[in-house]
Amino acid sequence: MTGRGRSSDRGEGAIVGVSERSLFATPPAIPLPSPLVAAPATLPLQAGLPAPTPSSAARRIVRVRRQMGLVSLPRLRHGLAKAAELELDRGIAFLLVPVCLAVGAIGYFSLATEPDFAKPVAVMVLAATCAFVSRSWPKTHLCFMAVMLCALGLLAAKVETWRAGTRMLGSEISTQLTGRVVSLEEMESGRIRLTMDVISTARPKLRYAPERVRLSARKIPPEMTAGSLITGYAKLLPPTGPVRPDSYDFSFDSYFAGIGGSGFFLGNPTVVATDDGEMSLPARLFSSIENAREAIADHIRGSIGGAEGEIAAALIVGVRAGIPDEINEAMRRTGIYHIISISGLHMALVAGTIMGLLRGAFALFPDFSARRPVKKYAAAAALFSIAAYLVISGVVVAAERSFIMLAVMLIAVLFDRAALTMRNLAISAIAVILVSPHEVVGPSFQMSFAATAALVGAYAGWADHRAGKTRPPSPKRSLPGFLTRKFLLATGGLAMTSIIAGSATALFAIWHFQRVSPLSLFANLAVMPIVSVVVMPFAVLSSLAMPFGADGPFLYVMGKGLTAMIAVSSWISERSPIDGVGLISQQSVLLVAVALVIATMATTWLRLAALPFALAGLLTVSDIRTPDVLISEDARLVALPIGNGELAVNRERPNEFAADNWKRALVSETIVKPEMFDKADGQFDIAAPTDLPQGSPFYCREGLCLARHPSGAIVAYVEDRKNTWKACAFADLIVVNDATAYDACHNPLVVVVTKRQLARKGSAAVFFDPQSATTPAVIEFAVEGPYRPWHEQRKFSREARGLPPYKKPDKSDGKPAQ
Repeated sequence: MTGRGRSSDRGEGAIVGVSERSLFATPPAIPLPSPLVAAPATLPLQAGLPAPTPSSAARRIVRVRRQMGLVSLPRLRHGLAKAAELELDRGIAFLLVPVCLAVGAIGYFSLATEPDFAKPVAVMVLAATCAFVSRSWPKTHLCFMAVMLCALGLLAAKVETWRAGTRMLGSEISTQLTGRVVSLEEMESGRIRLTMDVISTARPKLRYAPERVRLSARKIPPEMTAGSLITGYAKLLPPTGPVRPDSYDFSFDSYFAGIGGSGFFLGNPTVVATDDGEMSLPARLFSSIENAREAIADHIRGSIGGAEGEIAAALIVGVRAGIPDEINEAMRRTGIYHIISISGLHMALVAGTIMGLLRGAFALFPDFSARRPVKKYAAAAALFSIAAYLVISGVVVAAERSFIMLAVMLIAVLFDRAALTMRNLAISAIAVILVSPHEVVGPSFQMSFAATAALVGAYAGWADHRAGKTRPPSPKRSLPGFLTRKFLLATGGLAMTSIIAGSATALFAIWHFQRVSPLSLFANLAVMPIVSVVVMPFAVLSSLAMPFGADGPFLYVMGKGLTAMIAVSSWISERSPIDGVGLISQQSVLLVAVALVIATMATTWLRLAALPFALAGLLTVSDIRTPDVLISEDARLVALPIGNGELAVNRERPNEFAADNWKRALVSETIVKPEMFDKADGQFDIAAPTDLPQGSPFYCREGLCLARHPSGAIVAYVEDRKNTWKACAFADLIVVNDATAYDACHNPLVVVVTKRQLARKGSAAVFFDPQSATTPAVIEFAVEGPYRPWHEQRKFSREARGLPPYKKPDKSDGKPAQ
């Protein structure tokens, strides 16, 4: 007689090997005899004669003919309809909800002008009404639902922009600033970076002061903490735009981060009061958390020390400003910089460590574990742990997004649902898009969800493949053989994870950063076991032991693991062959994104539709024209490639960040600085610049710098508008670092770019026509056309209004300031 327990065990074992998707599969059709088709005639065989057997070649020919005969347009249409119906039954419509929302958000941020609320609301209401009316027509209903979701994504982005409403500083100015410290970080250079809420300004008093700024100071008083009221004389700078067209927009990021300006203190700030009693309860709570983060970070730095202590502080509390630049660069070149940023990897390791510890502890009490849902208890504790980790790490955007994704999965465990599914990933994406739509256009969101979707899709496909096969029982192995097999399986799984995630995010990384890590597979294979087995588990253990003062041994082991990680990344970075790969076309990234959506969400043969999109994306990667000249938005830096991997600049000390970005975009390795000549030097004659060979760097004399592009075009840089006329006779492009300048050449073949244009429209990219010397250069600015809210401040600067730099009035003559 079969008991209840035995019956349930047998049923559980029978379900384990069944794929969830196979439950929705259509049963195979059984051919039935048709009255319209005659049965094949059977000829009697003569006695004693063997039956004829066709050769293997003949069988292949017959098979190919039969398959080709089955391919027809009606059959293809019928198969497509069946596959689409099966996809809908499996829930692909819900998986496409975040895709439609993202399309709407991207559409909003790509608009040339700022829309009002009425248009997206009207479109959404109209589409919702049409979707409700067309419920009897499934295809039409789905189309209207997609339109409604796209309009909802656009409306969510519009609402977020309106809700942010950040006051942005329009022009640089020095003022006496009084504010409250929100957070403070010690940078690698030794300076302190402060984020402050502005309370008041004086000398001069700003009529449109930003609400929050980010400043650096050489030194701060020891009693200064988050929540302190401080004052100091500071130089404020407006948020900068992209360093080149189609690059990362810092003013966009500052607008949604609430940062209206940046700068530095001209002297050391002083503390007015550590607690004036006027802080609200949320601000007081946030300040307490920030002070706790700083105290923990200082404790970790003191226990581990060196660069390892800085990285440990970044992994535990999210304070990473003190990590040395050479280590950051080495980790970027090797493709393991994702380890530093608190994201899904860290959240998953924390949750996994907590769940593993609790499951192991519950296993010590088998009677309790047999009667209680200990897996749910462990999942609940892991959910609480990652929530605490999110708070103590500073609630940065990447950690917040990762928390939502992992929280959905842990909640699914609490309700006896599968944790790692595309549906849970879609729920996470919907939550992130509706709360922070601007994240959709950023690299963090795109690369994070692309990697996760690819991994979940690959895992589901592999599970379906294994579910459809019968596997013989594994043979008995010795202990060394068992350990060897487990090691090979873990290494193979880690390698496939790195390959899948790297392939899914490669084009996004190239599009945003113009760099690729060719040795990232080997770096991840070498480093990830150290991080997963040593660094993060001991980080969790040290956090649990820190309140009791017993964290020393755990931090010591964590520091040794970080030492090994730094050594491996530095060794591989030194042997990395390439880094910068140049620009790629935007359409290639869009095509690959479409291919990724199809490949990861489709479960039938329709996933093959991803192949043409992926192939088209790869074929159009190089379908972009590289700029011939790049100009910074402050008109101080001009650069042009001159061949042989060299990038010529017009300044002896160029802006390091801009120069590095331009080197990657233009695939250059070396910066060529200008050669300076004085007036008495006869080696360089400005009157005969056409004698310069093609590909010449900048030569400067008498306030004028000249360079020659490999195409033969001459580029001139002028500091004062009075010297513009000197280059009008021979230059193809003239950059004037003077806001009061104008086009003094009056020649349609000579393009004159002034400081005022750049102040209003941002950095510029210039393109020469190599086929015609009579065609003027084409210029593309980073900020075109009517300003969006994150660019409104550009029109208020002195340079944008055509005014010269501010000068203090001379007290002796009593004239007013300019």
